[in-house]
Formats: sequence, C-alpha cells, structure tokens
Amino acid sequence: MRGAPTDHQTIAVELSGWSTRFIGGNGAGRRVFDEPLTEPATVRSVLRGLTDRFPELAAALWHGAELGEHIEVIVNDAVLGVAHGLDSRLGPGDSITLVGQYLGG
Repeated sequence: MRGAPTDHQTIAVELSGWSTRFIGGNGAGRRVFDEPLTEPATVRSVLRGLTDRFPELAAALWHGAELGEHIEVIVNDAVLGVAHGLDSRLGPGDSITLVGQYLGG
C-alpha cells in the first residue's frame, strides 16, 4: 500500500468496491498498492505481480491468460481495450484501477 517514498519506481494499482474482498478488505472503500515498475512493465505483468500475492484476486481476475468479465480494468482513466491492452507498456506515473462490475436486474 502507499507509504513512504522508495528508491524504485512503482505503478499505482487501485481496487475499489466489492473487489477489495479479494485482498482482505470488507468489500467497500478502496485500497491502493504501489507495484514495482520492472522493465518491460506491461498491464499484464503488473496485474500478475499483484495477483501472485492474492490468490482469491487471481481467481476472480484471470481466466487462464485472459481477464474475466466481472472486473473492469482501467488504465490511466481509460477502460482496458479502448486505449490500452493487456500487453501495453507502462511507465512512471501510469496507474491501473480495478472496479468490480455490478450484475443483476
């Protein structure tokens, strides 16, 4: 989570709403993680790094090598698939947000 500045660069990954249940939260609010920026960083590599530490999040987010349909991924304020794909490169100052989609009628 965000804390004291470090000497390496990071990518902010934010989870909000019910998706926080997969990282030990209560399904409300938000949590932000500063994931290491290792070259070549991509959306996929950053998300895999986070989900490697949280198996429940991995199960909810990934279906094999592709993303599941119940969590929306936003990269730099654009929905994944519009301006970015899983293999888009990331750099300092970029961010990823995971938002659980709400289903039902």
